[in-house]
Amino acid sequence: MAELTIIHTIQELQTLLGRNQRQGKTVGFVPTMGFLHEGHLSLVEQARQQNDIVVMSIFVNPAQFGPGEDFEAYPRDAQRDAGLAHDAGVDILFMPTPEEMYPQEGGIRILPGSQATELCGASRPGHFDGVLKVVLKLFNIVDPDRSYFGLKDAQQLAIIETFVRDFNLRTKIVRVPTVREQDGLAKSSRNVHLTEAERQEAPAIQRALQKGALLVAEGLSAGEIEQQVAEAIVTNSTGSIDYVSLLAYPALTKEIDQTNEVIVACAVKFSKTRLIDNIIIPLKG
Repeated sequence: MAELTIIHTIQELQTLLGRNQRQGKTVGFVPTMGFLHEGHLSLVEQARQQNDIVVMSIFVNPAQFGPGEDFEAYPRDAQRDAGLAHDAGVDILFMPTPEEMYPQEGGIRILPGSQATELCGASRPGHFDGVLKVVLKLFNIVDPDRSYFGLKDAQQLAIIETFVRDFNLRTKIVRVPTVREQDGLAKSSRNVHLTEAERQEAPAIQRALQKGALLVAEGLSAGEIEQQVAEAIVTNSTGSIDYVSLLAYPALTKEIDQTNEVIVACAVKFSKTRLIDNIIIPLKG
């Protein structure tokens, strides 16, 4: 396996990845915030299959954390991540500092539309402003042919797809299915913050969402489905509900009669962390 090249500066990365240096090679990009797990590595696996060069970024983006959120507590282990990236077949690992990514602040903002007011965006104002800010910077720095995002962060994926479409960005967004533990819990860097008891309870989230999918098939109203999913989570765990929502996907509107797919999504708060999960349900075919 080729050696992993670790880069910390934008200039060095752009020099290495300049189109003249690519010699016609395609670049697949996997943006992450690190503390890698099988979910991230599944993105690398697909990127490896579809591109000549795989670039991964690891950057805990301060712009997407609001006041009181877990920026400082977000798990970090650069040495472990580098080893996993190498073993997964990443060619270039970009690990910039916040000072490298945000050396100056000119006050220009990217404001997402109505998609950002639903789900996680409803309780995290400004979060997706920060996501789009860093995503645009990374797309401009790496200039990837394809960029890989997991369906676990389905709202983020929908907003980024809309952003790329509306602003004619060159990269193609590739959706990758959520990777789960054997008991159904979605893989997440935040799972390490669950207590032993909470870890045993957490699979109830996915079971409740699966129940929601059955209720969609039965034709129940959105309000009834949301209520029953929430009740299933509360009954079977000590987590508290941040939200449970049934929306059209990827538009993230309540007009579910005008879409081919719907999403049942939720966020659940435990003692030291907040978990998100979803299920996307086709309405036709």
